[in-house]
Formats: sequence, C-alpha cells, structure tokens
Amino acid sequence: MNILTAEQLGKSYGEKILFQDVSFGMDEHDKIGVIGVNGTGKSTFLRVIAGLEPADEGKVSVNRDTRITFLAQNPEFDPEISVLRAVFQHGGPELLAVSSYMEAIEELELHPEDTALQSKVSKLSQEMDRLGAWSLESEAKSVLSRLGITEFGRKIGELSGGQRKRVALASALIVPSELLIMDEPTNHIDNASVAWLEAYLQKRRGALLLITHDRYFLDRVCNVMLELDQGRLFRYEANYSRFLELKSEREEREAASEQKRQNLLRNELAWIRRGAKARSTKQKARIERFEKLQNMKVEHKSEALDISVASARLGRKIVEISGLRKSAGERLLIGELTYTAVPGDRVGIIGPNGSGKSTLLNMIAGRVKPDAGEIELGQTVKLGYFTQEHQEMDGKQRVIEYIKEAAEVVETADGTRITAAQMLERFLFPPAMQWTPISKLSGGEKRRLYLLRVLMGAPNVLLLDEPTNDLDIQTLTVLEAYLDEFPGAVFVVSHDRYFLDRTVDKIFAFEGGGRVAIHAGDYSEYEERTQGGLSGAAADPAAKPGTETGAGRKVAGKREETSAVPAGSGAGAGGSGKDPARGEKLKFSYNEQREYETIDEKVEAAEQRLAALTEAMAEAASDAVRLQELMREQQEAEAELEGLMDRWAYLNELAEKIEQQRNG
Repeated sequence: MNILTAEQLGKSYGEKILFQDVSFGMDEHDKIGVIGVNGTGKSTFLRVIAGLEPADEGKVSVNRDTRITFLAQNPEFDPEISVLRAVFQHGGPELLAVSSYMEAIEELELHPEDTALQSKVSKLSQEMDRLGAWSLESEAKSVLSRLGITEFGRKIGELSGGQRKRVALASALIVPSELLIMDEPTNHIDNASVAWLEAYLQKRRGALLLITHDRYFLDRVCNVMLELDQGRLFRYEANYSRFLELKSEREEREAASEQKRQNLLRNELAWIRRGAKARSTKQKARIERFEKLQNMKVEHKSEALDISVASARLGRKIVEISGLRKSAGERLLIGELTYTAVPGDRVGIIGPNGSGKSTLLNMIAGRVKPDAGEIELGQTVKLGYFTQEHQEMDGKQRVIEYIKEAAEVVETADGTRITAAQMLERFLFPPAMQWTPISKLSGGEKRRLYLLRVLMGAPNVLLLDEPTNDLDIQTLTVLEAYLDEFPGAVFVVSHDRYFLDRTVDKIFAFEGGGRVAIHAGDYSEYEERTQGGLSGAAADPAAKPGTETGAGRKVAGKREETSAVPAGSGAGAGGSGKDPARGEKLKFSYNEQREYETIDEKVEAAEQRLAALTEAMAEAASDAVRLQELMREQQEAEAELEGLMDRWAYLNELAEKIEQQRNG
C-alpha cells in the first residue's frame, strides 16, 4: 500500500540548488536509505518529506492513515524535565497522555491532599486505559537501557548532546507510526547499541526513511537507496552493496552518452566550419541540430574528493604508553595500560559511551594528565587530532581563512606544492564557497573542513575521535584510502563497524572496571573472538590486560609461525611414533609417511589461499556483503593453516627424532 508520494519537489538556499524536480513514492514495506555528499541537502530533504519545512516547488501527499515520526540530528528538550518524561514529551496522543499522567503523579506526590489533582490523575488514568498506553513506560525504560541510558529520573539538562540524542531515539522508536524518519540515528551510540538498533529496525513493521553513514547498517536494514547527486534524485531498489554496482553502471552509461554527444558536436562543428550555406532545408536542419547539441544540458559527473596531503617524517620512537591509570571521580576508566606504537599501527578504540575512549586520546594529545604512568611521544611526532567536536571553529571566520591558519601552501603525497585554495577545491569547496562564513556550512561540511584543517598540518600520528559522525560516505571512502597509504600511526575511536573493519588491525576494548584489553585483528574478528568466549590481549589468556603481546598478529595475510608443538603430539598425536624412553623404535606409520611427504605443499597452498583472500578483501572494500563472505572464508583459511602448521611441527619433530635414532 502506498503511504506517501512526493511530486516534482524543489528546494534552494540562495543560489544553491539542493534538489530539483524530485519525485518518488513509498509503500508500507519500504526501508529507504538516503545518501549523498555533505551539503547536498539530505537533512533538508527529510524535513520536507516530514512536513517540517516547506518545499519551494512540488508537493508531498501523505495517506490520511499514515502517522509520521521524525528523529532530528539535534533534538530539543525542556532541560528541567526527567529523562523518562522527555521520552514522552513529543509524539502522538499515547505519549502525550503518559507524559501528562507522569507530571500529575509527580505533583500529587508533593500535594497528596489536593482533591483537584486527585481528580486530574483519575481522568488521566482513564485516558491511559482508552489509549492502551500503560505498557509504554516499561517499553521506554527497556529501550533507554539498551541505548545506555539507565538514570531515568535524571534531568535532561544534565545530559551530554549524545545522551540527549539517545533519549530522542528512544522516543522515536516507541511512538506508534507507519513511517519513521531518522536523521543519522547511529551517531553518538556505541557499537553494541548500533547492533541492537539494526536488529530492532529489521523487525519493525512499517516504513523507514533514514540518513546514515554506517554502510553495514544500510546494507542490513535498507531495501531501497535514494541518492541525492547534483540536485537530482536516483532511486535504486537495492541495499547498499547492490547500489554500488548499479551506481557504477549508471555512471558508465552517462559517460558513454556524453562521449557520443561530444563526437556528434565535433562532426557538426567541422561541417559548419567548412562554410555551410544556410539556404536549403537540409542545411538549416543540420545547423539547428548543432545548436541543439551545443545547448543540451549535460548531467555532470559527481564531484570527486581528493585527499593527498603528505605527512612529516617519523622516527623510530612514536608513542610509548607505560602503566597508564586514569579515573573519573570514583570510577576507574583505565586500570593499567602499557603499549608501544610502531610505524603503520592502526588501532581501533571501542567500548561503551563514557568508558574513557576519548580520554585516552586526550592523554596521548597531552590535553589530559594521567593519574599514574606516563605517555612519551617521539621527538619527530607531529600529531593530528580530529576531535568529536569543532569548538575551535569561529562561525564568523571565512572558510579559506580557517584553512590558511593551518598552512598557506601544502605538499601533496606526490610532491606537488598546492595552495590552500586549491586544496579546498579538492575537498569540494569551490572558489565561491571559500569566502563563505563557516556558520553558513552544513554540519557535514564543517566536519569535512575540519578534517582538511587537520591534514593540512602534515601529521605523522593521527588521533581520530568518531571521524564517521556527520561525514558522508564518499568522504569516508576517500579517508579510508588515505589511511591505507598513511605511513604513520593511527589511533581511532569509532562505533562504525565498517570503518573499523576497513582501517584497523588492532582493537583496544574498554571492558569496564579499568580493563583495556588489546586484541589483534579488526572489529569483526574481535567480535567473533569475544563472542566465542575469548578475551584479553590478542585473545591470549596468559597475557596481562592492557599489555601488547603481539600474539596472533597477521603479517601480510599470514599468521606468524610459532615454535609451539600441539599438546599430545608425539606418540599420542594419532601416529605410530614410539616412546624412546622405553627403548621402543621410532617410526612413521604408512599414513604419516605420506602426510610428511606432502605437508609442505599443503602449507604453501593454504598460505597462498590466505594471501588471495586478503587481496580479494582489499578489492571488495566497498561491498559489505561480499566483504562479510570473504571475512568468513579468511577465518576458515586461518584455522586450516594453523592446524596444518601444528601438524607440520609434529611431523618434522618426529622425523628429526627418527633421524637421530638412526644415526645414534
């Protein structure tokens, strides 16, 4: 059933056209993800669809039985009310009834003899009965708890911006509605909450329209993609992975069409230059054809972001953390952390909100002092710190002035020297936009500008605190490619599972009680390992919490070899080797002899398979579904190789002992 139709929508800000002649429809089963470069008007588009902002042109028609719930990026609340009251402050009659009832109960507790209040509570109780709203309070508490908010009586004014966003998210989720519209719902919530929200929305009945940069989320939740590109809207009946394929095919068709147009133009121009006589009908028709081709509106290819800033030289000593401890009041954030960074380190930092992740980055940056222990930076270290907030930005300052404060000229990775203005163009800030006050930029454009400012300093150690918040997918994709080539060390706090899988090879997991466990591998490997019951540094039960051991590290797609022989190898390892201590002769069984002769080839084949999978994963970085499949294959291949290496160690040890016995 169709629930909403948008016809020929248009919206502009000044001379900038956000979208034009946009039409699409939604039915009750659509779960739509909206994507596009920051500044293309995605948030405005959602507000127009929700009826919160008028369109300049066109109209939105909503089925009369369709209720719409809207989650804004920056929700507003009365700072004096409680968290639980705030959940019911906005919404339909059910939520408003609960809010009014809770308010009346609070007043009655203060004035229990007030008969007017008693009567009011009685009437509101009947209204709750009529609306069937009694279960909403327990549901609200359940959803708030899953989103990390447990102090239901705390005042909204005491919460951080991220916590207020989670309260608003809880409110949006429990409001009965046929269409839920959400602007960046995954911002400011931790990895576990994102996974829970993903599962919740997969099961939720009703239509969904959302903006998010989380590519795993788009892939698993959405069945339709809407792309805003150069003012146009493109619809794809697909999840994110399939969308990438369809978008590529569309751009290839457009490129071929433009090439054909250019060829026709050249032919017609050559004919006109030869001195066409405009007397015959045929000749006039050719001139008109040329003019038509010349005036034809060209759909320009999407603008491309370019990050190619060089980094400063980095010495041997980078970041050395020893015996680090930090508390917040009586709560221990970091009990003991020791770690030495090496060139090329890619460390992902994860954990619940408020667990101390940003505090760790602030201590590395020297902005916060540890309670105990120390952090030493090498003399050549040049930090680039991309924080969650951009308080440093002066809204009155011009875009180009802000960048020039970092550097007037910068050297790119290929050695080219370019100006701040040229670098701004590479970051999709055209000349006319460079003199715009920062206050006029969208939230995503400010984040992109801030990223450029950090990189203009040519850092060799990057601290990234939630870099995926408010950055569009195109910018994230280019940032990921930049980090692939970045020679220095990177420490990144993020809840974006795709970004972590794409960029890091080590996880610092804040597990509570001051424990920071270090795990080798990306986020998906960490998740699988911990769900399997393993924990600790690199999943090594003998390792101390918060100490890097290096156990289990992957090197160039291969597991580092160990000298360990499997428990029970020798006589009890399924072979016929005898115990020389008993005077028995050692020998291979028939099957062991055959296995010994072929084990090297099997190990080599397993290593080649693992290397091929690593290469395939790099090529499939933008295909979340394929990437998941390859990751599973990689884990199977690693387990197979590990088993073969164990068997190789046993067989070679046995062969050596047989040879010694023979020669003895």
